[in-house]
Amino acid sequence: MRNRDLSFWLFIMPVLVSLCLVIIVPFIYGFIYSFTNWNGLVATEFIGFKNYITLFKDEEFRASIWFTTKFAVTSVILLNFLGLGLAMLVTRKMKSSNFMRTVFFMPNLIGGLILGFIWQFIFISVFGSLGDLLGIEALTGWLSTTATGFWGLVILTSWQMAGYIMIIYIAYLENIPKDLIEAAKIDGASSYQRFRNITFPLVAPAFTVSMFLTLSGSFKIYDQNLSLTNGGPYNSTQMAAMNIVKTAFTENKMAYAQSQAVIFFLIIAFVAVTQVYYNKKREVDL
Repeated sequence: MRNRDLSFWLFIMPVLVSLCLVIIVPFIYGFIYSFTNWNGLVATEFIGFKNYITLFKDEEFRASIWFTTKFAVTSVILLNFLGLGLAMLVTRKMKSSNFMRTVFFMPNLIGGLILGFIWQFIFISVFGSLGDLLGIEALTGWLSTTATGFWGLVILTSWQMAGYIMIIYIAYLENIPKDLIEAAKIDGASSYQRFRNITFPLVAPAFTVSMFLTLSGSFKIYDQNLSLTNGGPYNSTQMAAMNIVKTAFTENKMAYAQSQAVIFFLIIAFVAVTQVYYNKKREVDL
């Protein structure tokens, strides 16, 4: 970095300044406020680790962390499975492959709030009507229980993000040398053997990137949770991000919400860094 000339720093300076003002400085201030009793209105008073001690006794926050963890694990598995499957489908020699790529990617362009309201209508009105028509009780009352609310969020997120993850896998699938696949076919390797021994190891970097994105995105989800279930019933589908926002702006416990955010950040950072570290060790270079 010492060898960079002045023009480099002049071009990158707006980005660095924006990064500091929007992310780094607020994060530092938030960490400091987590040791105070600030509620957004009155002057602050240093109270040490009181917020963090209270935090670990907060059953609602612990429940939201557990619900978010279950959601993240389920979503990561489904998203990577669907993303890789769709990528392998559209990289075949088909006339409609470009059209299919567009169709699969389009849900990612729709905002989370809008998607939440769309799927809320589907789960409540459409599923309810089908359930009454076909006499299937399981289709009625969606989003009214914790279990159906959980799977509703998983379905919504998978439908929205699968096309985005598909694009990442496509980039790596199309870079696999065709000579390796042809040689395996000549040697009599089956489709499963070619996938297991050639395709999957060579798309491992895509798996690392996709898993990082899906993990971090699933933990931080908020707008879909707000518009689809709003945390109901009885906060049983409330995710960690919603709990933090509720604590800060509904209960006006700004400092306590900052302590929640700090712990939440540490959890996400630990999970993401650990995942990247172990996945990197499994990657194969061409």
